[in-house]
Amino acid sequence: MICVQTEIGGRLLSLETGRVAKQANGAVWVRYGDTVVLVTATSSATPRENIDFFPLTVEFQERMYCTGKIPGGFFKREGRPSSKEILSGRLIDRPIRPLFPKGCRNDVQIIATVLSSDNENLPDIMGIIGASAALHISNIPFDIPIGAVRMGMRDGKFIVNPSVEERDSGDLNVVVCCSKDKTLMIEAEGNEIPEEVMIQALSQGAEVCRKIIELQESLKEKAGVPKTTFNSYDIAPEVVEKVKGFVADRLKSAVFISEKQEKSNAIAGIINDAVSHFGEEVSLADIKTVVEKVQKEIVRKSILLDGKRADGRGLLDIREITCEVGVLPRVHGSTIFTRGQTQTIAVATLGTVEDEQLIDNIEAKTTKHFMLHYNFPPFSVGEAFPLRGTGRREIGHGALAERSLEPVLPKKEEFPYTIRIVSDILESNGSTSMASVCGGCLALMDAGVPIKSPVAGISVGMVEDGEKYVLFTDITGMEDNFGDMDFKVAGTREGITGIQVDMKVLGLSDEIVAKALFQAKEARAKIMDIMEKTINSPKKEISPYAPKIQIITIPTHRIRDVIGPGGKVIKGIIEATKAKINISDDGTAVVSGPNHEAVNQALEMISYLTAEVEVGKIYMGKVMRVTNFGCFVEVMPGREGLVHISHLAENRVNRVEDVVYEGDDLLVKLVGIDEQGRLNFSHKLALREQESAETNK
Repeated sequence: MICVQTEIGGRLLSLETGRVAKQANGAVWVRYGDTVVLVTATSSATPRENIDFFPLTVEFQERMYCTGKIPGGFFKREGRPSSKEILSGRLIDRPIRPLFPKGCRNDVQIIATVLSSDNENLPDIMGIIGASAALHISNIPFDIPIGAVRMGMRDGKFIVNPSVEERDSGDLNVVVCCSKDKTLMIEAEGNEIPEEVMIQALSQGAEVCRKIIELQESLKEKAGVPKTTFNSYDIAPEVVEKVKGFVADRLKSAVFISEKQEKSNAIAGIINDAVSHFGEEVSLADIKTVVEKVQKEIVRKSILLDGKRADGRGLLDIREITCEVGVLPRVHGSTIFTRGQTQTIAVATLGTVEDEQLIDNIEAKTTKHFMLHYNFPPFSVGEAFPLRGTGRREIGHGALAERSLEPVLPKKEEFPYTIRIVSDILESNGSTSMASVCGGCLALMDAGVPIKSPVAGISVGMVEDGEKYVLFTDITGMEDNFGDMDFKVAGTREGITGIQVDMKVLGLSDEIVAKALFQAKEARAKIMDIMEKTINSPKKEISPYAPKIQIITIPTHRIRDVIGPGGKVIKGIIEATKAKINISDDGTAVVSGPNHEAVNQALEMISYLTAEVEVGKIYMGKVMRVTNFGCFVEVMPGREGLVHISHLAENRVNRVEDVVYEGDDLLVKLVGIDEQGRLNFSHKLALREQESAETNK
């Protein structure tokens, strides 16, 4: 067993290998505090045939036993990956994928299993570190180790690897992955963080990453094994030249067709002609590979040398944007947002506390009152294939748009609705996640959700040739495919709310990161100008089809009066008013219903049950019991007091029954509350005050 360790953020990070999972190509036991993650890296000995992609799979697994929990449900075992596990797996995948040899076709699988969790040190960062370390010490061709760190910020101070509480209560949550000198991946959410502050956080995160890389280098020195060579499939140079000569001139025209479907049809026609021309001499797969390679050369050369993009735009030009709101008659908020040939219909739905999503994972069992769901149907790209449910890409894009909008939402205490946005992509040609941010924001405003500020999102792309790089705004699908970077940034005019950066090169310099952030800021402002021409602030009233909700506070000692024995009282209110009532232990009561009348009726009934008596006030009460020294009168549910026999009339009363009987209504005045909380009433003073009021009329 070999173990190395270093201090990160005031806690000990250790990497251990050689004790467990020894049949994997590489296995590292990562410990940080009392959180332990086992990460394994395994590869196939031979490459796959007839594929044109790198078959890397990353799985992130949270064992419920890691926090001493037994899974819920009938089967009592972990099932399909949760959204959180899928997002954590994607977080590991994105920075390591570009670092494998080009043309690699061997299956590589990374499995990160959370074995112990202290709910202070988050395991997703440890998964990235463990994946890099396991690959680095293995025989798998992976030569560039990476570091990963989460940077938080609270009260203007940065926190290295914040705890769950610090992450959730802070203003910034950014994950940064770096090699020794380049940034490989950024994923962030923030409360309108200025670009300058984000750059500082990334810079400090990079310093931490370098320390983690040194730790991995130390582990490799002690436990590493020689690397093998992956055999990548290469087309014979003479075949490349023959196909290239046949297709190049026609592709130069086809690539610059602006309409996506027309462009696709033109390229498909060139491929068909090449197949007919070469017959069995060149395979269809090789023709497609060469055609794609030539397209890539044309697109990149045009951007790098001429500053011209495939659709004719300049480097900073944003495609035409149109916005419509209120497009669906019976929903609570809706919009169609179109940017070039990327289009989404976003719909906002307002629900009650009963619509909150229950989250049960290793961190805690909590509820979620804001959700954004992203759907990518095949017709959006002109294709036909079976609908198989929500994929990992859809979960990832939805999560990015969700965390980009969440910082501007009102506090739950101010707007007690559960909010769901659904972004259905109708057309796709680049950066649908950022279109979902824009569409989601418009739908929120159309629904009357009082957001703090409008939010827009944009993607910045890049091509580089080793000597020169060019950044361009608002990437298309072709530019995403053939470019080197997809730098997505969402935010308000004041600052950043969400970032996701993916790349195909071996990292970004600090200069490129800073330029991309400020280029995205300029583009966001232009998009918001267009959005605000359609709707510049949230509607003052929510949809008449949305539920109506009111929040009141009930004194904690009166909660039982509203609930009643066995819930009898609250059930009666719900049945009578058709409203829904949820009461928390602190006395917060959320009353919702289909209309204002139902809510107001329920509020009146609750108010009556919880009203406090006031000394000096007159009440009409009911005589509950009669004794020889007076009678007990109830003026409110559970609020009963004594009318002494001396206070039943102006004259002397010998028998209480000479004035009242049990069950009678009796006008009384509250004259005092003793130290034990007992109420003292007077009937004669109530009559005296009533007569005085009538005389003075």
